[in-house]
Amino acid sequence: MAKKKSSKAAEQLSSDFDIVIVGQSGRLQYECLLLAASLKEKAPSFSGTLYVAEPQAGPLWDKDPTMAGDIKGALTDLGAVILPFENTAFGESYPHGNKIEALCAMPEGRNFLFLDSDTLIVGDIGKLATDFTRPSASMRRTGTWPEEELYWPGYSAIWKSLYDRYDLDFESTLDLDQPDEYWEHYLYFNAGWVTGHDAPTFGARWRDWAVETRDNRPEELVLQSLDPWLDQVTLPLVIHSFGGGRPGDDLAGLDGDLTCHYRLLPLLYAREADAVVTALEDVTAPNKVKKWLKQYDPFKRMIYQKRGQKVRDLFDRNDLPPRERQLRNRIKREGFWMR
Repeated sequence: MAKKKSSKAAEQLSSDFDIVIVGQSGRLQYECLLLAASLKEKAPSFSGTLYVAEPQAGPLWDKDPTMAGDIKGALTDLGAVILPFENTAFGESYPHGNKIEALCAMPEGRNFLFLDSDTLIVGDIGKLATDFTRPSASMRRTGTWPEEELYWPGYSAIWKSLYDRYDLDFESTLDLDQPDEYWEHYLYFNAGWVTGHDAPTFGARWRDWAVETRDNRPEELVLQSLDPWLDQVTLPLVIHSFGGGRPGDDLAGLDGDLTCHYRLLPLLYAREADAVVTALEDVTAPNKVKKWLKQYDPFKRMIYQKRGQKVRDLFDRNDLPPRERQLRNRIKREGFWMR
């Protein structure tokens, strides 16, 4: 029986998937260029489509969020497909919602991998094989939500109220290796990457539940902030509803030897492995990439004017400060912080 089960599981593994990221004016459009260039350089076996989802100007934006025309042209030259979408639920008031509404605009019936734009491809992600019908997301997270308050009802009460709201089984999501009322006991992800199947169906449920949670929160959440955590509060519910959960070993390459969610370049230089820095320098060296990335001052100074190496020299990767805030403060004190 075990062999049959293993064989059936193996049949579900697939390397046929598309990647979707969000691109808009400002920093994100240059991050998208870097990601697209790294995908082209480091993933020769990737056979899917890279979609750069672009929010369009509308009533939910005070300023036009669309990317510059020449940047879109550069992205297209790197093999990306620009995917315009309209904001109906989120927008400037909650830009994290772009990732949710971007999924709604994707083609139906395809396996997908959503990546935050501040991600570097460092290995051949085309060889990633997983069961996309069992969605999952990044575990490179900290206990950011819910926040402990003087009169709060506790982790279990807060999370259970959400599962009950959407008629989901709460108990089956718990990590029994972690103690009760400790944040890792509960299903919680970083939304920096998300896998799944049929992005519009996944995205529509995520959007609807995020809006419902925002506008009609359970009583147990009264003391809790949902900004910027709304996407990560509702993501575990959506993943669980589609039969997914915590990632297995087949997804270890994400946040591993396939991708690096660096967030900001000073943090990449401060804490990431030498292989990540080497990949960054390889990808950004060609003139056809350099001419675009140099338009963005933090990239120009960190990468091309070697400020990133100065940041790197401040830290011992084998003895990093335990909290990201400590990294940031040290970099700021030395005058090297940029975003």
